[in-house]
Amino acid sequence: MKRLIIIITAIQLLALGVNAQNNVLAPLFDKYADDEAFTKVTITSKMFSLFTEFEPEDPDTKELTEAVSKLEGLKILVSDSVNNARRYFKDATSQVRKGNMEELMSIRDGKDDMLFMIQEEAGKISELVMLVGGEHKFVALSLYGEIDLKQISKISKGMKIDGMKYLENIDNEGDDDQE
Repeated sequence: MKRLIIIITAIQLLALGVNAQNNVLAPLFDKYADDEAFTKVTITSKMFSLFTEFEPEDPDTKELTEAVSKLEGLKILVSDSVNNARRYFKDATSQVRKGNMEELMSIRDGKDDMLFMIQEEAGKISELVMLVGGEHKFVALSLYGEIDLKQISKISKGMKIDGMKYLENIDNEGDDDQE
């Protein structure tokens, strides 16, 4: 009986650890959830599963539907009128770097800084984080589940997520390496 309790406790702790890793920015989203300077968007796995209930007619839509079906959630925190947005960017960047994440790319585009990071487990991407910081603009995005980078740019076009267009370059570079 004692052994069974230890095993159950270990499984629960492991499950908590996995859930915590699936969304490294959760504390940030919680911190600013009630701040009126920010817009907060949360899309759950249930919402993604609703997209997969219809039968797509063309191959591109079918491929997109399959990619979406593997997602567990999307969280976005945005403000385009916050003072000292670069501070928010730096704070979020340091929080993400503390996690088990790998930098995918960083971009300085005019006055904006962008950072893309991923968490990879057993060769599969389990979380993609995008951070954007400018003079008054701050964006934090966390997409988690089983993620195929080649499908992310298609998903972001359909959802009109600004900044994700830069991931198209990763697909092109990756395709060149395979030839």
